[in-house]
Amino acid sequence: MKLFLIRHCSALGQEPEAPLSSEGEQQAQELARFLAEYGITRIVSSPLRRAVESAQPLADLIQLPISIDERLAERRLGRVEDGDWLSALRRSFGDHSVCLEGGESSRDALQRGRMVVDEALAALPEGTAIFSHGNLLSLIAHSIDPALGYDFWVSLSNPDVFEVARAERELTLRRMWR
Repeated sequence: MKLFLIRHCSALGQEPEAPLSSEGEQQAQELARFLAEYGITRIVSSPLRRAVESAQPLADLIQLPISIDERLAERRLGRVEDGDWLSALRRSFGDHSVCLEGGESSRDALQRGRMVVDEALAALPEGTAIFSHGNLLSLIAHSIDPALGYDFWVSLSNPDVFEVARAERELTLRRMWR
């Protein structure tokens, strides 16, 4: 089984159309060379530009199309009244029902992200690389290992790569890149 969860490379912002930085472009090339050794036969990406640009060098190298899946877009945290979005984010990791104005709860974001992962797992032995974002990836990781939460999100790098493995009926997560 080969399933990889990948956080996008360094970008110039958080807006949907924010491109990769020059450092991020270099990271994407290095990431492509690293991932090309793992027999990936399918690439799925968030529609946000920074995720697609992170996946593109791999797609070019192994000559595969990128499937865009809206469910992999970053979680919408919503409007934070006092501007302290880190506290709001921490609170949302502790209580998955928290939903700020204009945002989505961790529960809702996790549900859509986990659907993509579960579909990829059902399609195995196909090797799948899933390119997404830190908050959503952290929620998916939490669904595999409930001990992972806000502190896990803080520890993520751009890019970051995790292999999802199945041991009997349980899934495990292993960091492969940092």
